[in-house]
Amino acid sequence: MNQILKLEEASKFLAAWWLSWYLGFEWWMFAAWLLAPDIGLTGYLLGPRVGAVTYNLLHHQFLAVLVGMAGVWYHIPECMFAGLLLYGHSAMDRMFGYGLKYADAFKHTHLGWIGMKQ
Repeated sequence: MNQILKLEEASKFLAAWWLSWYLGFEWWMFAAWLLAPDIGLTGYLLGPRVGAVTYNLLHHQFLAVLVGMAGVWYHIPECMFAGLLLYGHSAMDRMFGYGLKYADAFKHTHLGWIGMKQ
């Protein structure tokens, strides 16, 4: 992936981490919960189609924004944190080349094939 796109995703990740700290959460909470969205990988136990849906649900940045904004709207700090965590996690994944999944294969993402030279 282009270096500028990686830098953009890195800045999204750092912004999410900083905002969670700014909201009053300890810095280590973001780090401790950072891999929680990968629970969506368990859908792959039921096949690539279900796995792609469950993975994409927890790695879609629009959903992360919706969750965070619901927290702002309803004054629920934990919901704001969850939105920032989902957003930061998906940015981190995209920074490393892991995109949203297609239903045909785990390694087929919207950023290309994982592990293939481009």
